[in-house]
Amino acid sequence: MDGIALPVSALVVALALLDYIPSVGPSGRFTSYYGAVKFIMHAKHMIQEGYEQHKEGFFKVPMIDRWVVVVPGPRLEELRKISDEKLSFDHAMQDILQVKYTFGLEAQEHPYHVQVVREHLKRNFDELFPGVFDEIRHTFDELVPSQEHGWVKVGAFSAAMKATCRASNRVFVGSPICRSAEFEKIQSKFALQVATRAAVMNLFPKILHPVIGRLLTNTPSSLGHCMEMLRPVVDERLRKREHLGENWPGKPNDMLSWLIDVSSPEDRNLRSIALRILVLNFASLHTSAQTFGHALFNLAAHPQYVEPLREEVKGVIDQYGWTRDSVSQLPKMDSFLKESQRVSCTCLTPVVRKAMEDITFSDGTTIPTGTHVAISPPTIYLDDEYYPNSHEFDPFRFYSMRRGPMTSAQKNSMTWSTLHFGQGKRACPGRTFATTMMTTMMAYLVLNYDMKLEDGVRPPDEWLFVNCFPNRTAEILFKKC
Repeated sequence: MDGIALPVSALVVALALLDYIPSVGPSGRFTSYYGAVKFIMHAKHMIQEGYEQHKEGFFKVPMIDRWVVVVPGPRLEELRKISDEKLSFDHAMQDILQVKYTFGLEAQEHPYHVQVVREHLKRNFDELFPGVFDEIRHTFDELVPSQEHGWVKVGAFSAAMKATCRASNRVFVGSPICRSAEFEKIQSKFALQVATRAAVMNLFPKILHPVIGRLLTNTPSSLGHCMEMLRPVVDERLRKREHLGENWPGKPNDMLSWLIDVSSPEDRNLRSIALRILVLNFASLHTSAQTFGHALFNLAAHPQYVEPLREEVKGVIDQYGWTRDSVSQLPKMDSFLKESQRVSCTCLTPVVRKAMEDITFSDGTTIPTGTHVAISPPTIYLDDEYYPNSHEFDPFRFYSMRRGPMTSAQKNSMTWSTLHFGQGKRACPGRTFATTMMTTMMAYLVLNYDMKLEDGVRPPDEWLFVNCFPNRTAEILFKKC
């Protein structure tokens, strides 16, 4: 009973401090624990219920050992302006992803990879785009061989994982490693297991985390395998740097080189570099592959939109070719992907922060130290006030908005359409890379393939707590144009 009493006590203590904020589900001394268990299975419905009942105000939902306060739309701009020292992204991730037992604290305490994504990737992406496109083309042509003239069944989620992993790693580690089936397996498996195992650990009280963490973690094994594959490349680059200087002749322009350049002498070693590659792949695959998998299903379920998207892509590519700039000139495709992300979320609460001190909002609501606060974009995305006929999939919704005068609510809807990437200084640093990669993948597909679902019905999503995966076994039919 002690294992149960501890999280219940934590909920009760937190409830006393947050008593004035409305709760979703039971909130009594013992019934709050039942609410936390219910949230595991019905998170989507409970958060939606909270939004519908308290749309303009804060509400809270129960976890096993804490309450999470959901921030309403009218307070999002205020939330964005609060510094990370007061509302911490890192500390929230330590709790949610159980970083100590999944990644280890090293990568979070010395996050030099974040600087590389913010600065080097942004600065060099134009130059690296041809390689990314080459990887996308090679992957999809391999999945649907050109000699096949009929319809070919392809596992949608596995295709999304493969394409995302290869395209990302063309930038991260270069060719030929990015095409290695073994390397792809290491990265894909690690990304899925981190999310799953962190979710499982959060079902148990903190006192059991050291034991559960040791039983569940696969980081040492994944890191060891990643190091084995990267050893020849990293060792060679470290030797050339030592003997020929930082800017040695023929130095590759990729993530491995950038990580070596910006790391401290203590971190400039194979283990540290390989760990950052694992972390970067988790960040890319955990979100981008899920998002692209949803987009594939949404297009295959509405094949009538393939042709107008194809016409747009063909017109731009015929004129400008495949470049990063040309891919940014696809407003219908951009609208389609935004709409897909609007109706098909990957997480109910993608933005979470932890209060490092008491935070008081302008409406008088005080968030006590240690409390998690979250944004839930899916509730806003399915609100008819901001998105008329919000439950209808309208792929050119955002395209139409841009072409005419917008109401105040529509301006908000445009601003909020990227909430899932986060806000302010702690917004996802790789969002431009991820968006461009997904746009390029979908543009290549619609230009070269027809697609549909065998029975025309979008397969059901798979939920794990607050995370939503596209169906991981369903197939899409592709046919070369």
